Amino acid sequence: MENFVGCYSVIVKEGAISMHMADALVAPAVAGTLYVCSTMAAAYSVKKVEAEDEPKKIPLMGVMGAFVFSAQMINFTIPGTGASGHLCGGMLLTALLGPYEAFLTMIGVLLIQCLMFADGGFLALGCNIWNMAFYGCFVGYFLIWHPVVRHGFSKAKIIGASILGSVVALQLGAFSVTLETMFSGITELPFLVFVSTMQPIHLAIGFIEGLITAMVLLFVYEARPQMLQGIEETTSTYIESKCSIRKVITVFGIITLFTGGIFSLFASVYPDGLEWSIERISGSSEIETVNNHIYIILENIQKATAILADYGFKGTESVFGTSLSGIIGSLAVLGICLIACFAFRYIRRKKKTI
Repeated sequence: MENFVGCYSVIVKEGAISMHMADALVAPAVAGTLYVCSTMAAAYSVKKVEAEDEPKKIPLMGVMGAFVFSAQMINFTIPGTGASGHLCGGMLLTALLGPYEAFLTMIGVLLIQCLMFADGGFLALGCNIWNMAFYGCFVGYFLIWHPVVRHGFSKAKIIGASILGSVVALQLGAFSVTLETMFSGITELPFLVFVSTMQPIHLAIGFIEGLITAMVLLFVYEARPQMLQGIEETTSTYIESKCSIRKVITVFGIITLFTGGIFSLFASVYPDGLEWSIERISGSSEIETVNNHIYIILENIQKATAILADYGFKGTESVFGTSLSGIIGSLAVLGICLIACFAFRYIRRKKKTI
């Protein structure tokens, strides 16, 4: 997706990999509101992580964040629609990390995507965090994952919770996109038509994401069940593991590099659910936006930070650019998650010694 926000339009290009909102869809007031909401959720998550004090989750946050980043680069085709979708990852992370660590990890993923690859607008970053991270991590955990597994784990429960959680998260996220667009009032996308187009396609995307999430969690359940949130509280007997946590993390690390560096080259060329919906309604891949100083300033910042805009080299269609983007992006997410976690623990120790 090429973002020319603040100039004249946003051009939606086939093969873009994002459900992320562009700046052209949101007004500053709406964007600011969602920044505040996302910041409050992040601050609360930091407090809860501090209270939990589980250092063993630190490497898992980094590796799984990188895994979600690389997985988001692979769009899968929705049969019979001409649209595609990709993993959001909130439900997967919340089942492995818990809602608070998952939410903070998703912020790391979305921040790297926005700043390094211009995937999603800088102004719309708060909206994207809310739409793609909040629902999957918090609604997915407290309303679906925890109630389903609190009386015991089984493969059927894992599959059911994964699919239901992913579908609900995508439906809420898609509906939020339409609400944020409507309240912004800077596009000519009719609300009811936008909703009736967005919800069905994201129902299909959510179902497929649920299947993928279930497959990953079933692998963990077989290899190292202790990694699943809630299993130790619901099981009184000894839980046998086939693999150490180090081996499982290594497997995810290897899969991440292959996914970002190689498998991303075979992603669907069709536009994702949001882009597809906009094209069906407007009949055009261009969305006019307001020529406003805020948009121009943020666009220029994003241009300066996006070293591999649109996940490739500027002005070329080289597959090497896509592969390099997948690897660099995954390593960047891993790095930002680990640095943030260790910095947090350092500050916490300093506070205790004062």
